[in-house]
Amino acid sequence: MANQVPLPRAGGAVIAALLLCISPALAQPVTPPAHYANVQLADPAKEASARALMETLRCLVCQGQSIADSDADMAADMRALVRERIERGEKPASIRDWLIARYGDYVTYDPPLSGLTWPLWLAPILLLGIGGWIGRSSFRRRTR
Repeated sequence: MANQVPLPRAGGAVIAALLLCISPALAQPVTPPAHYANVQLADPAKEASARALMETLRCLVCQGQSIADSDADMAADMRALVRERIERGEKPASIRDWLIARYGDYVTYDPPLSGLTWPLWLAPILLLGIGGWIGRSSFRRRTR
């Protein structure tokens, strides 16, 4: 019994594991949202134009909401960006084109027809055709 080896202490490993689990909470941004993220423009016509554009842009975090409805930080930044550019006098179409060039076609709810999006546009037509064919064959079997 005189040659016993002391057991290693697991305290350091437990503390490291706990710190690793806590680290995502510490990674939250502490910067305030951009000025125009939640503040409307002074000119009602410009605000209406910005709001109409924001309704057509998809939140890249939420993916099911427009940037006008989303509470995500990225949506707030995109709202601020849209309002700042509208305030400077840019046209909504050019802002939309810039956002599509930066984030891709997914940022808009109605992506243009292209080589990458043609399955998205043709899938509903194809599914309707398949559904009609299945329905037709089902009704034919019942009448016989």
